[in-house]
Amino acid sequence: MRALFALALASSTILSSPALADDENADESSEIVVYGKGETRQVSEIKQADIEILSPGTTALKALEKLPSVNFQSADPFGAYEWSERITVRGFDQSRLGFTLDGIPLGNQNYGNNNGLHSSRAIGAENVGTVRLTQGAGSLGTQATNNLGGTIEFVSRDPSEAFGVDANGTYGNHDTKRGFVRIDTGGETARAWFSYGYLGLDKWKGSGEQYQHQFNAKGVIDAGSARITGFFNFSDRHEQDYQDLSLSIINRLGYKVDNIADNYPLAVLIADVGANRGDTGATPLNPAAGLVYPAPYTTVDDVYFDASGLRRDYLGSLGVEVPLSDKVNFELKGYYHDNHGQGLWFTPYVPSPSGAPISIRTTEYDIKRKGAFGDIKANLGWNTLTIGGWYERNDFHQARRFYGLTSRTVPGRSALDFQSNPFFTQWEFDYTTDIVQYYVQDKIKLGAATIDLGWKGFSVKNAASPVIQGGRAAGSIKTTDWFQPSVGINYPISDMVELYASFSQSTEAFVSAFTAGPFSTTQAGFDAIKGSLKPEASDTYEIGSRFKSGAFSGSIGGYLVNFRNRLLGITTGAGIVGNPAVLQNVGGVRSVGIEAVASYNLGSGFNAFLSYAYNDATYRDNVLNALGVILAATAGKTVVDAPKHLIKADLGYEGKSLFGRIGVNYISKRYFTYLNDQSVPGRALVDATLGYRFDIAGLRKAELQLNVTNLFDKAYVSTIGSNGFGNSGDNQTLLAGAPQQFLATVKVGF
Repeated sequence: MRALFALALASSTILSSPALADDENADESSEIVVYGKGETRQVSEIKQADIEILSPGTTALKALEKLPSVNFQSADPFGAYEWSERITVRGFDQSRLGFTLDGIPLGNQNYGNNNGLHSSRAIGAENVGTVRLTQGAGSLGTQATNNLGGTIEFVSRDPSEAFGVDANGTYGNHDTKRGFVRIDTGGETARAWFSYGYLGLDKWKGSGEQYQHQFNAKGVIDAGSARITGFFNFSDRHEQDYQDLSLSIINRLGYKVDNIADNYPLAVLIADVGANRGDTGATPLNPAAGLVYPAPYTTVDDVYFDASGLRRDYLGSLGVEVPLSDKVNFELKGYYHDNHGQGLWFTPYVPSPSGAPISIRTTEYDIKRKGAFGDIKANLGWNTLTIGGWYERNDFHQARRFYGLTSRTVPGRSALDFQSNPFFTQWEFDYTTDIVQYYVQDKIKLGAATIDLGWKGFSVKNAASPVIQGGRAAGSIKTTDWFQPSVGINYPISDMVELYASFSQSTEAFVSAFTAGPFSTTQAGFDAIKGSLKPEASDTYEIGSRFKSGAFSGSIGGYLVNFRNRLLGITTGAGIVGNPAVLQNVGGVRSVGIEAVASYNLGSGFNAFLSYAYNDATYRDNVLNALGVILAATAGKTVVDAPKHLIKADLGYEGKSLFGRIGVNYISKRYFTYLNDQSVPGRALVDATLGYRFDIAGLRKAELQLNVTNLFDKAYVSTIGSNGFGNSGDNQTLLAGAPQQFLATVKVGF
């Protein structure tokens, strides 16, 4: 049956047909992937149609993985499981990419985010209108202080002027359930939409579940020539984690080894043995358990009882756009974000007061961000001048606490619940971040050529105030760079071909957190580096061409990135222990690459798409101590989690009723140590979609869609670096990718 279904999917094709938008010959709104005609740098846009072809509930970030230089990884089929979610662009990880939603800053997207929230918690995928990727340094006007490697901008769909209801329901493997409904109120002067989405599923291995409730709303008021826009988001996500793996664990126990949340007695026994052997440092509570781990386990870190991530977010914004004259426009938007989160680990390293050899270790997050951004744009005839600014105040509270289990026979606490009544607080800090940023940009038309000139600057102050210091750093540090220039040119040499080139400089501000940035080391370490620590910065050079001729369209370009003052945090010990990072500036990285994309309309509803990216990202310096002694010979080594080759290909069909897709995604070998002595092999994954549209009286839309991810059920490592990267040797920092998943969706609209 599976073989027949796979054959049916393989005989169908995808809806997506990337093409260079042409104002004279094509309607850009009909394109699914649009390459930025007239842009002076590498820019691509994913439309809602390419998001819809994925399984409902899939993060919009996953739709970007087909684009060149994008490496997206997740241990679940939806790309929404945050502990495993990683995205890199040209070798830059997500902490060095800027993310926004309707201009609202989303922060660095890392797990345990200290300055924002994951995009899938900010907006449901069905409510995303466009995702815009800039592979270089990104737009000057992006509200981000970390966009060294590019920006990803999400734009929400506007409310419709007509009343309408859209709904979908999905069911699949592992009791996956996804439901979504959105109501458009309609209206010409004032209109809005309201939506609710639910995603729930059992883990594909081990015992546990993951679920999310999400409510979105957006309203628009046309008040004369002014436009007022409001947005609201509520998200409540609970995820039981998959076990982090190492190559040794995979070789001994296989890809499907996982936490043992369904076997508390076994977890107690492993913890007892670990204490008896001295592996955990805890006082032995049951000498009778002996010194031998129960087969097939050989260390206390092979499996844990359970772990989870809990996140509750509120995000709101209100903006106004007002024409001050026929040539001058003013925009202003304010926003507020409130987050409460806990990351839980049932740790065998700290026993409970009840005598259980396990307790719950949490990392707790509370974010209260408020800010505003805006700009004034003046059309001066041959040029368009824009001046904008952004201010944000982020009050971030973080703590490490331990919660006791009931007994040696009953845990008495669930990983899916927010914990209360700790027996010990190891550390607790208040962090503040104040951001002031401005930018100036001038778009100049000189004949056929378009020239972008401008710069941005910011001052970011970080402060850490201990409630319970717990051996980490307190104090303050500031990043100021008032001039980060950007210049680019676009020149069409014909109706079919245009050339572009650009140069940008970007600086990354420090972050305020116990688990990241300069405060993540010891007080002595921070005091030693504070005066000499430099912010990371990058110089990005791009050159390329876009072209369109009849049914064929494409793009090719090259880039050089010099990344300076790399801040290295070396992990020590198992992630569950939470040891402080060893931090220092360790030199630079050089990335050289080529990106090429081509699409061809084959006729009769068929089309093909191919992208290829080559990225050679290497460390330029060795890691030295204060005396100049080499600690790690990293010079010339490949950057961790930076595959040299990425190939993506789609074949698709779009008919009146039948539509479909089959796509392959290949990434080459990836290293997860700075000395390149440990790696995971390359892999190719195939996903497919097959759908049918029904013509039913009274319904605007009626569709049945079948999706399969990992069509050929390949066992592979998805995410690397879940617990950071070490200099050398095997490390428990890998996550297995999800196996073959079948999902069926019904979509209706009226």
